[in-house]
Amino acid sequence: MHIRPTDADERRAIEPVICYPVEGLPQRDLPLYENARATAMKVSETLVPARDARCFKVPVGHFFRISCPEGSQVGDLNLWSAHDLTERFYSGKTRALHRTHITTGDSMWSSFPTLRPMATITTDTLGWYGIDAFGGSVHDVIGTRCDPYTGNLLSSTQYHHCCHSNLTRALADHLNVSLQEAEPYIHDVLNVFMCTGFTRDMGQYFMKASPVRQGDYLEFFAEIDLLGALSACPGGDCSTIHSSDEAQCHPLLVEVFKPKSASLKGWEPPQPNGYDGSHGR
Repeated sequence: MHIRPTDADERRAIEPVICYPVEGLPQRDLPLYENARATAMKVSETLVPARDARCFKVPVGHFFRISCPEGSQVGDLNLWSAHDLTERFYSGKTRALHRTHITTGDSMWSSFPTLRPMATITTDTLGWYGIDAFGGSVHDVIGTRCDPYTGNLLSSTQYHHCCHSNLTRALADHLNVSLQEAEPYIHDVLNVFMCTGFTRDMGQYFMKASPVRQGDYLEFFAEIDLLGALSACPGGDCSTIHSSDEAQCHPLLVEVFKPKSASLKGWEPPQPNGYDGSHGR
């Protein structure tokens, strides 16, 4: 242990600086989206079984809703450009640009070099939750996804219904490719409905029972053509355990809605990031 410096309290008392001021972010037109949603009609739905995953497509300018049709359940969401799987959801940059847990008005941003909004949250029935006394909140972009590799590392388990495994199988089935070909495309997730945070004493990542109830939902506007994959986590509401067949689990429902084209008049999909990397090479 190093000796505590005499100015330790002064160093700790330095005020923080926000890394990415939100004033510089392109603002999404939520009133326009709300108006378009009012005219939208459901065009498809995908039921995601408990402890399993399914892929779904969302055309640009459509809405999609993730809901709990039966009971409290969290899910792990991956998003890709429907035309290029290398453009995928970038959870770390989304966290840096918005917050550790995202809600209405926040976007899911894509990976480099495109770095553009893929989908924007337009309705969050759990938006009331805020941050609780433990520092917990919902819809996190700080966790990764439950996976068999970490389970094997920590407890020598060989569990095959982790969200990573579920998402890999779903994408492989959708693309009609092997698991080995699909797995590299699986990426860090939006933990839909999951209630998480960091402990105050040790800064450890924690989970607690999700506040989600039957009928709650999270709804998005698709800024680009999307391919999505959603896993109904084997931890159920993540109140006690995940990556296990012991937790009570429920299915999740993904519904896609198409608005009238006139309701989006003047709106244009976001273009890939305009940074010209040639000057830095």
